[in-house]
Amino acid sequence: MKKALTLILALTLALSLCACGGGDPKPTGSGNEPSAASSELNIFMWGDYISETLISDFEKANNCTVNLSYMSDNADSITKLTAGAGDSYDLIMTCDAYMESLIKGGYLEQLDHEQIPNADANINEAYWFGDNRDYCVPYLMNYIYIVYDTERCPIDITCYNDLIRPEMAGQIGSIDGARNLFPMALIALGYDPNSTNESEIKEAYEWLTKFNENVVAYGATQENIVNGTISCMLTYDGNASWAMNELGENNTLTIAPFTSDPVQLGFDLFVVPKGAKHTDLAHKFLNYICEPEVMAANLVDFPYSCPNDAAVAAASDAYRNDPAFDFDYKTNIFFQKDVGDALAIYDQYYQMLKVGE
Repeated sequence: MKKALTLILALTLALSLCACGGGDPKPTGSGNEPSAASSELNIFMWGDYISETLISDFEKANNCTVNLSYMSDNADSITKLTAGAGDSYDLIMTCDAYMESLIKGGYLEQLDHEQIPNADANINEAYWFGDNRDYCVPYLMNYIYIVYDTERCPIDITCYNDLIRPEMAGQIGSIDGARNLFPMALIALGYDPNSTNESEIKEAYEWLTKFNENVVAYGATQENIVNGTISCMLTYDGNASWAMNELGENNTLTIAPFTSDPVQLGFDLFVVPKGAKHTDLAHKFLNYICEPEVMAANLVDFPYSCPNDAAVAAASDAYRNDPAFDFDYKTNIFFQKDVGDALAIYDQYYQMLKVGE
């Protein structure tokens, strides 16, 4: 079963869900020498996604060195986890969509919650996802929604199907990744966003070919909407926050006021890979980032939605009143689910989409 899961996860996720940030990997220490009190912590995560002050303060408080290396997409973390990442890393960032398979495959260490009381005390109960609580700590989360410029966009956007209208040609920027794009298309077609039905996924692919015709750029496109090269984007709330605040008093961006189509809420999670060598420091780090004041300070640099209620309460008024978080459909959301073997189907059609077949 582990070999089958490795093939499904590591080989078919090469172009799957992308989250915030990204960066070039930097060398890390191996962390192979066990010790009663570790002095080194090796973390694999998205780049440009955690405060340098947070890291340096943790190092000083624990007389240790934190080595960060960076993923380019979620396939990177899945590949490492299924290949025995505990030899090199103590914490790895992944997302909620793959937790079920990672737990079943035995790729994660179980957490000792007595060592992470801040997580239990401060993270909203709704964001633990049942059995996942024993194996991960939520870091940040992100709503994926439509933002458009009310003065420049040719139409008002009220649903996903508006994005494939001919008037939107050359107007759209979009985040990438199969498990971001296909759920949007499935919803537009009236299907479950986590469908495992190949005929429905194929229809979603055909919908996305029309969407693709209207897209100018994929990736982090918030700068494009600020400089006027696009007028609409499918994006994360943190990216929307940056764009709206960059425009300041001249902001004409708004979040599309969906009334029926749900929006995706995704989570970036820290997990301890099986066989990790410095689990003592890993637990200390997880507890540290869940301290309200620590995470509140982190939100200054990275204003994404936060599952830590105490940190949100401690955050600045600017964060709590950020227009990127001011929308009415927060209850009309869906989560990514582990779709198992269907990941191979998604990947097949996603690759066809990327090469324009």
